[in-house]
Amino acid sequence: MTITKEHSLSRRTFMKGSALAGLGAAAVGTAGLFGCAPATDSGAAGGGLADTAAVEEKVCWGHCSVNCETRCALRFHVVDDEVKWVETDNTGNDEYGDHQLRACQRGRTIRRWLNHPDRLNVPMKRVGKRGEGKFEEISWDEAIETIASEYRRILDAYGPESVYVQYASGVNAGNIGGFLNRLVNMNGGCLGRYGSYSSAQISQALPFLYGGRAANGNSDVANSKLVVLFGDNSCETKMSGAGPTYHYMQGLEKSGAKVIVVDPRYTDTAAVHADQWIAIRPGTDAALVDACAYVMITEDLVDHDFLSTYCIGYDDATMPEELRGTGASYVDYITGKGADATPKTPEWAAAITLVPAATIEALAREIATAKPCAIYQGKGPQRRGNGEQTARAICMLAVLTGNVGINGGNTGSDLDGYYMPAWFGVPAEDNPVEVSIASFTWTDAVDHGEQMTATRDGVRGADKLSVPIKMIWNYAGNCMTNQHGDINHAHEVLSDESKCEFIVLWDTFMTDSAKYADILLPDLMAVEQPNIIQSEYAGNMAYYIAGDAITSPKFERRTLYSVLTDVADKLGQKEAFTEGLDEMGWLRRIYEEQALPGDPGAPTFDEMMEQHIYKKQCPEGEHVAFKDFRDDPEANPLETPSGKIEIYSQALMDTVADWELAEGDLIHPLPVYCPEAEGYADPLAEKYPLQLTGFHFKGRTHSSYGCIEVLKAANPQELWMNPLDAEERSIVDGDTVRVTNDRGTVEIVVKVTPRIIPGTVAMGQGAWHDADMSGDKVDRGGCINTLTSHRPSPYAKANPQHTNLVEVARA
Repeated sequence: MTITKEHSLSRRTFMKGSALAGLGAAAVGTAGLFGCAPATDSGAAGGGLADTAAVEEKVCWGHCSVNCETRCALRFHVVDDEVKWVETDNTGNDEYGDHQLRACQRGRTIRRWLNHPDRLNVPMKRVGKRGEGKFEEISWDEAIETIASEYRRILDAYGPESVYVQYASGVNAGNIGGFLNRLVNMNGGCLGRYGSYSSAQISQALPFLYGGRAANGNSDVANSKLVVLFGDNSCETKMSGAGPTYHYMQGLEKSGAKVIVVDPRYTDTAAVHADQWIAIRPGTDAALVDACAYVMITEDLVDHDFLSTYCIGYDDATMPEELRGTGASYVDYITGKGADATPKTPEWAAAITLVPAATIEALAREIATAKPCAIYQGKGPQRRGNGEQTARAICMLAVLTGNVGINGGNTGSDLDGYYMPAWFGVPAEDNPVEVSIASFTWTDAVDHGEQMTATRDGVRGADKLSVPIKMIWNYAGNCMTNQHGDINHAHEVLSDESKCEFIVLWDTFMTDSAKYADILLPDLMAVEQPNIIQSEYAGNMAYYIAGDAITSPKFERRTLYSVLTDVADKLGQKEAFTEGLDEMGWLRRIYEEQALPGDPGAPTFDEMMEQHIYKKQCPEGEHVAFKDFRDDPEANPLETPSGKIEIYSQALMDTVADWELAEGDLIHPLPVYCPEAEGYADPLAEKYPLQLTGFHFKGRTHSSYGCIEVLKAANPQELWMNPLDAEERSIVDGDTVRVTNDRGTVEIVVKVTPRIIPGTVAMGQGAWHDADMSGDKVDRGGCINTLTSHRPSPYAKANPQHTNLVEVARA
């Protein structure tokens, strides 16, 4: 399925018109929807200045720092120690390199999060079974004593390898969460973890190809003739003015480059930016690349000079000497001279991808002849059961056409090229425990940790784990259940208290994960305590945002640091832990000792806290990944064994030579298509014929903001389904349906739309799980992880959230 559209308006005209229309709609009556503008009695936004003049109001700076890969400035208008309304950045002139860090609809609803009636207010201990959500109020003294005594007991009984600090991303502020690692490392450390739930596959795959993961700056598309996006939907996931999408849009304004989006869904990014949408079956992007490579190779459209100078493994002449003549090169595989003897023709790929052969041929020729061409991938294609292969394969389009290391090209990596400010964080000694597991495999470490090995489960630093996880520290994380794979399985593991014996968790709400805490503590939000946040994937402009506590602490909520200080006191370590500093003292210290030496041009600490925002343009202008390598590969080799781009990776095969892979898993030396377990061709598809893929959703950042009613109303949780699949099941738009597989059942409203390829359904990830776990366990909150697998990907042992087979029926 392919959609091509002709532009009768320029992008700039369209965006201006859309903005004016949005402002008109706001003026009609929705200006106060997100609590970001005051209103008069008549409801006019921004009015009533005469009425409010006598009210003492202060403006406090802060930010939205949840894990959407941007950090946006917010200005809180506070009256009588309460936030009354919120607006965003008003600094800069909105020119390139000095634009305003404007928050999206999520950040602008933060007042509703701050003032939500369901916020946690007091420390509590569990009184029911884990997962039931039954707690009783306790004093802070009891909470501190319980945490300290249980921590001592577990360390004495099992050792530090039994302690685990769980992956969490609800608070991304360098001077807050790091205190937990500081305390734990002072007490022997904990079981380590590597990777993430977001991008572990691409992060661990690309080093075998490039020696690292890097991309051109987002605004470098200003120099492109063609931009091809595989599974990237940054218009929804990173839609603020403080992230890479802003720079990307500016670049497109300058170049007018054609944009092609390859995705199972006609996303908002495709609707706004794409000249062409190529609908593809999920998990088959690498097969599409293989067929494009076939056309380029057989029609002599590849960049031979680039491949022979900068690459290993393209053809027999560039293979390692010991492998020449074995049919193991990339060309051999693509043309059918390799071990499988199957030419990767467009017709071969069409049967796999559902993309017509003629479309594949046209795409291949267009990528090969558009100079320069920028190939990017989102994180969706790699977050699958064959994600490591897919990530490397998409990069091959850039390699084959010689678009690596030049302006207007890219490596094929994700749309996150960026310029970072000087990093800073809470000082903590290195973790004394050298053993680590993949972030996604913690449930296995709880359930059967002593059986986990290096060759089967990805244990690093030892041949196997010596002890299961017995204690979990969780700060601001919903990955215990809601954001983890196979919630029902996680529930069974966690509800057995003989396995993990103690869980302490901080949060602002009774999330689904919080229901599994033994001690549940009410946290202050990042803006309710002093901090300085750093930009993350912000394109070519790095920045800091600084703020003090916008209000005093309410109820019995406390900062993480103050709680850990009391725990350290019980452990006899208060002086060593605090070094005599409070939160503001630590903030000053880490800024002055780490940030300022890394950027002498940055403001002093006092200046930073006064001016609140510091922006700095990338000195390189348009950042180009691997430019030095392209200019002089001998003087600037890549960090691969050969120093070149390793299309054939002997290092990868040496690493996994003795690994035990699950049936259906495959790790290949070449960046080529590999079918995935529980993909469309899995025999399980006879029972569950629809592929279910997740996507990051504009109404939430993962599960953050998932409780905000106006966001849920504006962005309802729905199951996307193609009309052909709906008709076959007598389903109509708006029906409540049951989405089912062997792992669970979700009841959700269906959105019947041609914006998704037939045979595939899709659900926004991050919705709050809502099921009776002592009853039918049917989720009525629309949480995709009721249905996702906890089987990790083959190499990174990472989250395969988008690889699922289901059936759908009317409820």
